[in-house]
Amino acid sequence: MEDKKTCSCGPDCTCGCNEGKPCTCGCHDEKKCSCGCSCGKSCKCGKGAARIFSALLIGVGLCAAGFFPGYYYYQTKMNSNYVTVKGLSEMPVRADLAVWDLKFVVTNNDLSLAQQEIAQKAQNIISFLKQQGFSDEEIIVESINTNDLMANPYRNEGAATSRYILNQTITVRSQKVDLVANSLGKTGDLIAQGIVFENQYGTPVSYVFTKLNEIKPKMLEEATKNAEASAQEFAKSSNSTVGKIKYANQGVFSILPSEQTAGASEASQIEKKVRVVSTIEYWLK
Repeated sequence: MEDKKTCSCGPDCTCGCNEGKPCTCGCHDEKKCSCGCSCGKSCKCGKGAARIFSALLIGVGLCAAGFFPGYYYYQTKMNSNYVTVKGLSEMPVRADLAVWDLKFVVTNNDLSLAQQEIAQKAQNIISFLKQQGFSDEEIIVESINTNDLMANPYRNEGAATSRYILNQTITVRSQKVDLVANSLGKTGDLIAQGIVFENQYGTPVSYVFTKLNEIKPKMLEEATKNAEASAQEFAKSSNSTVGKIKYANQGVFSILPSEQTAGASEASQIEKKVRVVSTIEYWLK
């Protein structure tokens, strides 16, 4: 069995011995190590702080390894706990603008006579509109379109008797929507004067609602309340409470005819309704 050497570390020795007493650090020669002696075997002096630091690192690593998976699992569960609902809002509105196109036509084999005839008929229409109560600012007279049938290589045989076809449009643009509707029913007076209106698909009048931006905030507020009410019902049935809004889409505002019958056109009706369906996602707690 080897003899234990005497430690020559001095008073600063950290191996547990004092000067002049047997060294127990595992030193087996006269050289000095960091603690004051030279360790050949299993010296543990000077390594205590390193061991403590290593233990701390391992402990922190273990805590982090347990915390982050749990944290992200919790966040994943929270982020998936929401409900998607829709909120409807409808509002009846009334058109505030009418656009009425009166397109008429004349035919003649003599271009000069055709021009005189269409000018006279345009004047008759303007007089009729003024009698109904429309102002000059509300009446727009467009240019005359001329069609020479003889210039058409695929003309019919009777083109020579009515060579020229002239048409013109007089447009009424007015906020007096009721006056336009009433006047439209009196156009028979113009037909009685020999005015021929060109065939048109649908109605010649378009009734327009121009104040959509004014009602949007109120409708969005109502749609949001209706969506929240739906979310509350869902949360009630699932023993949850409704939190903040996660995502919101206001939806598209649609202007629809008040009477949605087959073939009904929104532009042909004065009375309309505006609809919006908003989609909102709420957090559930």
